[in-house]
Order: sequence, then structure tokens, then C-alpha cells
Amino acid sequence: MRSSKFLRAEQALLFGSSPGLVAGVDEAGRGPLAGPVVAAAVILDDLNPIKGLADSKTLTALRRAGLFDEIRAKALCCSIAEASVEEIDRLNILQATMLAMRRAVEGLRLKPKLVLVDGNRVPLLDVPARAIVKGDALVSSISAASILAKVYRDRWCVEFDQLYPQYGFAAHKGYGTAQHLAALRKHGACPQHRASFSPVAEVLR
Repeated sequence: MRSSKFLRAEQALLFGSSPGLVAGVDEAGRGPLAGPVVAAAVILDDLNPIKGLADSKTLTALRRAGLFDEIRAKALCCSIAEASVEEIDRLNILQATMLAMRRAVEGLRLKPKLVLVDGNRVPLLDVPARAIVKGDALVSSISAASILAKVYRDRWCVEFDQLYPQYGFAAHKGYGTAQHLAALRKHGACPQHRASFSPVAEVLR
């Protein structure tokens, strides 16, 4: 069963809503200097509960990986989508994030009656949606989406670390750490760096 924390929060959020499938949506990768922004949408199965759901940032990498597989196996449906580096640079990171979220919702096999989105903004959708600040800690389906998005994006970073080992993507996941900034200054930017982000723009001048 879901924890009492999740149940109380979700009952309050859904009070007055008509019954139906509810999808949780979250993203990973808004802050890094490289790579796509990733969003996930999840409709959980109340009859097939998943223990240990929480904000992905509070879980170990090993626990996230285990939950990633369990969510994909037990959820009624789930979807993971991206907005590319080119789209981030063309649209800006906020609009690219909204695009990835919309793609994730549209990729669900089942159409939700309501979409709950982590944060304070919702993408343009053809179904009702609500923004839930700190939703990844309050709503189990958003927690599940946060785990899918983070694990997927972290795996992307590991994969691209093999193509561009000089930057250390596997270690810092694209964030602007001292190691990453030093590598940018030494090697310049690679095709997966976001040219619209100032630390990258500085080395491209």
C-alpha cells in the first residue's frame, strides 16, 4: 500500500475531482550544461502497489535503478520522452521542459483523466492538469515519474561519457561542476553541450 503521507496528500489534491486515471509527470535535467531534458509520465496501478517511492533525489542510485524496473513492470502505463539539446537552445530550457512533458503524456498508452505535474507550471495538454509544488515528495505517481526520468537521463550520461570521456559526464551528469567547467575550458564544447547556457556560450565565443 502507499504510505499514509502519499494517501493524505493525494486525497487532498484530488478532492472534488471526478474519478479516472491520474498521471504523474516530472522531469530531469533542467540544470545541466549538456544533454537532453527528460520527462516521464506514469499512471500507477492501485492494485499493484510499489513500496519505497520517493523523490528520486533522496534515493541512492541503486535504489532508483531497482524502482525503475519495478515501476515499468507494475505501472498501468508509463512513458519517457526528451527534448533535445537543439530544442533547448532554440526554445529555452523552460519551453523545452514543457515540450518533453507534453511528449511524455502523449506517449502514454492510456489517456489520463487528470495530470499532476511537479513544480509550478503545466505543459499545454488536451486533458486537465495541475501543478504541484514539491509534488515528487507528495504524490506517488509524480515520485515514480521522477525516478524514471532521472535514471533514464543518468544512463544517457553514462553512455555519452564513453563517446566524450574527456568531460566526465558519468561522474557529474552534465552539471557545471569544477571538473566539468575545467574540461570545457580545456577541450571546448561537444555537440551535446547546450550553447544557450552561459558557461558553454563563453567557450564558444
